[in-house]
Amino acid sequence: QVQLVESGGGSVQAGGPLRLSCAASTYIYGTYCMAWFRQAPGKERERVASVNHYGTTYADSVKGRFTISQDNAKNTLYLHMNSLKPEDTATYYCAAGRRSGSVCFAYNYWGQGTQVTVSS
Repeated sequence: QVQLVESGGGSVQAGGPLRLSCAASTYIYGTYCMAWFRQAPGKERERVASVNHYGTTYADSVKGRFTISQDNAKNTLYLHMNSLKPEDTATYYCAAGRRSGSVCFAYNYWGQGTQVTVSS
């Protein structure tokens, strides 16, 4: 079982950058599929980026602005966010799902979340 701890959230002006980190308690490469989700007040949770056997995927709303990356030596997942917009304001969560080869199972492991606030 993996434990996830996010960090790096905060307040930023629109157009600015921010980098989120997610430290995993165990080895994640080849073992877990990883993703970033976000949830704004009154809205459904949205998967913004994920990484798995086939590569990376992004929500349309963040394509070209956000980049997900993984440092396997540090067991850490990152979300590099650029050109932030007020609508990116949300609590961001790191999630992990068991992986078997190219198959990703449900994201059953979650961090506590980190708040990102973008002001105009």
